[in-house]
Amino acid sequence: MVGRPAPGTVTLVLAMPLYHWNEIPLEQLNPSLARQCIHTATMTVARIHLKKGAVVPAHAHANEQVTLLERGRVRFTVGGEPTVLEPGDIMHTPPEVPHGVEALEDSLALDLFSPPREDWRRGDDAYLR
Repeated sequence: MVGRPAPGTVTLVLAMPLYHWNEIPLEQLNPSLARQCIHTATMTVARIHLKKGAVVPAHAHANEQVTLLERGRVRFTVGGEPTVLEPGDIMHTPPEVPHGVEALEDSLALDLFSPPREDWRRGDDAYLR
């Protein structure tokens, strides 16, 4: 039964931030690529906006990455193997594996990284700019 805690019970309330994408600034990296980011203690969540023809050049990083394509179509190349992602597709990229993306249509992707992208926090991401 859910109700009030018993007298003398200690209730622990954890801070659980709530984010809204429409309140997170859009960072324009170049004319065809923009992102919104949330950084937590253990991960980075990024919403990536790609215009048709946008290219994220091949690169690698120490972060594990999971990409969920929300809309559009992209050619995702991981370890030299190209795969076209469509809405609803999910791609896993292990740490240190070279990968890149080309937007075949205007697209929106959600990228999850663990550990957090400290290079993005520092602005050390010239390959995107």
